[in-house]
Amino acid sequence: MLKVFDNKIFVCGIDEAGRGCLAGPVTAAAVVLPKKYKNSFIKDSKKLNKSDRLDLFNEIIECSLDYAIIDISPKIIDSINILESTFLAMNNAISKIHNKIDYTIIDGNKFKTEKKIKYKCIVKGDNIYQSIAAASILAKVHRDKIMEDLHLNFPKYDWINNKGYGTSKHRLAIRNYGITKHHRKSFNLVEKQLKIKI
Repeated sequence: MLKVFDNKIFVCGIDEAGRGCLAGPVTAAAVVLPKKYKNSFIKDSKKLNKSDRLDLFNEIIECSLDYAIIDISPKIIDSINILESTFLAMNNAISKIHNKIDYTIIDGNKFKTEKKIKYKCIVKGDNIYQSIAAASILAKVHRDKIMEDLHLNFPKYDWINNKGYGTSKHRLAIRNYGITKHHRKSFNLVEKQLKIKI
């Protein structure tokens, strides 16, 4: 079972999904769980199958004291870069939390905010703390649904399976069919082939 950061205060867990994708939004989630809430099934979203993630998504939504999920579009990502877009998503998610927050814990090693909040960045926090793992589940399930819906209009890019990540099939589709309005134009969308010296 993952740790509870501090069961005497209101803790907000933050995580993101889709930061390394070639297409689609970057998504951040913030969640405040009840102080003494414990769920042994909650873990890093990447370690759960789709069915379990969806069940836990619904459980977290229902039991949380407050939560928020924010998407930042590829257009904004291209204009301010992915790191700033991730910070923007996280800050906007925090702004949507109306429940009292005593402390915020964020997955990763870097965060930037103008808010007067107490926070701590925790590398691989989604493997350590329950509230960060819960946020990772909210962000991933929400974003995966976006990419699955987009797939219906852009099936050639296989977003239903790769969720916008740069798989070989996705990159080959970009090479063959070009890019869509959902692609991040500032990213390296097509890997340069190695030149063979003869």
